Amino acid sequence: MMNSSTLRERSNFSYSFALLPKKKRWAIHAIYDFCRRADDIVDEESGTVEEKQAKLASLRTEVEHCFQRKRTSLPDYLSDAVLEYRIPLDYFLALIDGVQNDLFKTRYETFAELRDYCYAVASIPGLMSIQVFGYEHEQTRDYAIHLGYALQLTNILRDIQTDAERGRIYLPAEDLAAFGYDEQSLSAGVYNDAFTSLMQFEVARTKEYYGTARSFLPANDRRSMFPAEIMDRIYFQLLRNIEHAHYNIFNGRIAVSKSRKIFTALCLWLNSYLPFFQ
Repeated sequence: MMNSSTLRERSNFSYSFALLPKKKRWAIHAIYDFCRRADDIVDEESGTVEEKQAKLASLRTEVEHCFQRKRTSLPDYLSDAVLEYRIPLDYFLALIDGVQNDLFKTRYETFAELRDYCYAVASIPGLMSIQVFGYEHEQTRDYAIHLGYALQLTNILRDIQTDAERGRIYLPAEDLAAFGYDEQSLSAGVYNDAFTSLMQFEVARTKEYYGTARSFLPANDRRSMFPAEIMDRIYFQLLRNIEHAHYNIFNGRIAVSKSRKIFTALCLWLNSYLPFFQ
């Protein structure tokens, strides 16, 4: 699974997808490269809002041409992937709309608004991914959607300070008000009881999305979903690390160790593919 906040962290993806068969691995990388390109236009490339809008519009046209097998600047293996795994064009267009949202919207009044954003930038890529992984049950789509919410919310909590430096606050205003914590304190990195209580609430809600996602995954689809389960476990550990840091995300970047990621990936892969571990 992918999302806009993690697109700059290819190492996390490599742990999840390195054990896929070569054909599927190439397809996943094609999808992720597309999502990374859209994300970079908004966050990494220079230019005015209008110039970035124009680049996103051009990318939209290019992906439409990709589905028509017309020549574009996008790699040929993306065309191969979308046709081979029947990934809907609407997913790509929705992803572009989602990342474009960051050009205009820097605050969220309610969690409902934030969840819509998470759907576009995280659940949609998850739905793309499961087309490649392969699944039998329609319920697995709900798994991808809810896991997307969980992953994106985890990144939002970890990246509060970084996002604030970009002028963005993803935590809903209704949550800040409920716990007596304000934007000025957040931007200044104020770590106090109000912030701790706010973060406890946010982490608990995010954990619920992990639990809901796992409840939707049918047993028959678990083997093909092992890359998604790796992402689940790595990012759930990241969430636990936030807890272990007493929610102080202002005191250095919180991460999961490389050794823990390797161990997680190997265990889940073995559990999926070797009968001895079933």
